[in-house]
Amino acid sequence: MDFVILFGCLFGLLVLGVPIGVCLGCGTLALMILTTNLSPMLFAQACFTGLDSFTLLAIPFFVVAGSFMMYGGISRRLLDLFNALIGHVVGGLAYVTTVACMFFAAISGSGPATVSAIGSFMIPEMKDKKYDPAFAAALTACAGAIGVIIPPSIPFILYAVAVGCSVSELFLAGVVPGIIIGIFLMIVSYFQAKKYGWRGNDTKASKKEVWAAFKESILAILSPVIILGSIYAGICSPTEAAVSGVVYSYIVGAFVYKELKWKHISQSMIDAALISGSTLFMVGITTSLGRVLTLKAIPDHFSAILTSVSASPVVILMMISALLLIVGCFMDNISATIILAPILLPTAEQCGLTPVQFGIVMTMLLAIGFITPPYGINLFVSNQISGVPLMKIARCAVPLMIAMFLATVLTMFIPSLTMGLVGLLA
Repeated sequence: MDFVILFGCLFGLLVLGVPIGVCLGCGTLALMILTTNLSPMLFAQACFTGLDSFTLLAIPFFVVAGSFMMYGGISRRLLDLFNALIGHVVGGLAYVTTVACMFFAAISGSGPATVSAIGSFMIPEMKDKKYDPAFAAALTACAGAIGVIIPPSIPFILYAVAVGCSVSELFLAGVVPGIIIGIFLMIVSYFQAKKYGWRGNDTKASKKEVWAAFKESILAILSPVIILGSIYAGICSPTEAAVSGVVYSYIVGAFVYKELKWKHISQSMIDAALISGSTLFMVGITTSLGRVLTLKAIPDHFSAILTSVSASPVVILMMISALLLIVGCFMDNISATIILAPILLPTAEQCGLTPVQFGIVMTMLLAIGFITPPYGINLFVSNQISGVPLMKIARCAVPLMIAMFLATVLTMFIPSLTMGLVGLLA
């Protein structure tokens, strides 16, 4: 009955086009009023206390830092360096796109922002070099999803707040899985490039040209080093590191590269306000939902349902994976994380996953939703940049998505891929 009230209200209102935060709030209130003796005032109190978190301040600062680096010319200089290093080999521009997305992911923490920053340069460049435009757009969309896996990651921050685990450990644990996804995407790109004869630059860059590109991009390379290094060294909290990233990117973009203008700063602030406002609204609502779920023991009921189907941890984890892949097709990563993490975590722990490991796996599975219609936000961004029809991009993305899923399965069943770095540096 509890499931019917909560999810019936949620999906019923979604069908009517009501914003998901409002749907979730209405479902939570309906569950409280119809099945408990709790006062509705507790809903508002829980929403307020859920926002009382220093960690959540990191979200707008990481958004602003990523915007400053895009507008300030930092992302373009990273591309120039990688292009000079590997742009000449078979499939070279595909590798440049993937590696650049991985680096920009270590700055922005956002998948769509990564696609926008890298795709605006690389998709036209790949089209000029006779790459299939649909593949160029699909690769950028898939590689952009690494933006929520390689730290800093906004979904990691929200997952940590939702389940009460360490943001720093999640950031550490996300490094290796993010690199694995990048490698798998480059492997697929290699076979595609070999099959169709796609190449990058006509000539290999000279040592002088590589050195010039390196000198020009050294300050850009230092951006993720400063942000992540300060966190892992214990010098800064994630929130403090985000602030330092904003200051650094502003100084470099405005005074060194001299490309960051006042119009870019105002647009960055608007973007941060929009993203943070919608995200924090969801956090408040789901804090209240989490308390009701705990009171009604819904996570335990959900776990009992899964274990009644099969006692095998592998089967249960595959069912959870299928659920998250389906949810990712219809709901954004942030909303799905803060709604489902408290429900699914107890079951995942029974199957042998730690909260940190499950956070990485959950984010990786939901990240595939960035490329799957009808939600597929990365697809829409790459579609706008490339002009290639959406479904054509989606078809070209299928082998890349399979590679991403295989990387997720490895992460799920090999704990050392996530927890090894945590144990080494924590």
